[in-house]
Amino acid sequence: MRIAGGVRAILTYADRLAVRGHDVTLVVPAKSPPRAAWRNLRHAGPDWMPGFRPRLRWVARWRADALPDGDVVVATAWESAAAAAGAPARCGAKFYFVQHYESLYHGTPATVDATYRLRLRKIVISTWLRDVMRERFQSDGEVLVTPVDPVLFHAVPVTVTTPRPRVLMLQHEKAWKGVADGLEAVARVKPRVPGLVLVGFGVKPPPVALPYEEFHLSPPQEKLAEVYSSCEIYLCPSWDEGLGMPPMEAMACGAALVTYDNGGCRDYARDGETALVARRRDVADLAAKLERLVTDETLRARLAKAGTRYVTTAFEWDRAVARMEALFR
Repeated sequence: MRIAGGVRAILTYADRLAVRGHDVTLVVPAKSPPRAAWRNLRHAGPDWMPGFRPRLRWVARWRADALPDGDVVVATAWESAAAAAGAPARCGAKFYFVQHYESLYHGTPATVDATYRLRLRKIVISTWLRDVMRERFQSDGEVLVTPVDPVLFHAVPVTVTTPRPRVLMLQHEKAWKGVADGLEAVARVKPRVPGLVLVGFGVKPPPVALPYEEFHLSPPQEKLAEVYSSCEIYLCPSWDEGLGMPPMEAMACGAALVTYDNGGCRDYARDGETALVARRRDVADLAAKLERLVTDETLRARLAKAGTRYVTTAFEWDRAVARMEALFR
């Protein structure tokens, strides 16, 4: 239930399905589940998502025989896939909501790969993931791109006291999020654009001093739009993403995007149209693309406008939930 883009997607689908009249139970593992007396009680859910409607069932671990009765059971990550695949008939039709090719960075690759061969109907959040499932596992998947929440993410007026342009980047402890690449790209550009300001944000502070000139530590959900809106450029140096929600959120708030070709971004980052896209893990290309956006105000404004329009119209939550509901039916 921790705050994260993939968790937000799961919780949002669960909550919106409940709003549409479905009986939704979220099965949540915990190292120390709540006492049996209140383990199955309905409660408000995560404090970062107020008004959460589905009921929660806390468990020590996912087990096929402990899943609730239903018309549909959905695995939401590789760890829960085996339990969903082994669920008895009383649990209903079996689905696998795939938000990343988790074999790359989560669990033992052979173990994770095995879950993609299970008899589960896949719903994937990007065309890249659909292609991975087809090419590696001869398995298809319905593409359902996760939308941005327009209530939370839209351009807002912000007073900025630093020079511009401001470049925003997510600080993350995982190497594959590419923070080192992003810092190197900024370091290459800054001598030619001394006024560039690097802004960071993340749920944890940097483990060592890094050259962020401004850092927002775990900003509340309702304040994220201000962080995004305060920056002209969003820099995404992730090597691989199932989709990549922070870049989409930043685009919805008016930032121009420069990103690696990390797979998932292909559904919204079209080079020269809605973003500038650098070759994967090519720091020189990332720096060159960043410098173009920093120095070319006309290009930056055009991409920001096109990017905002695309992510806020191509993907929409009511349509996405209705599509998921139709797949379940």
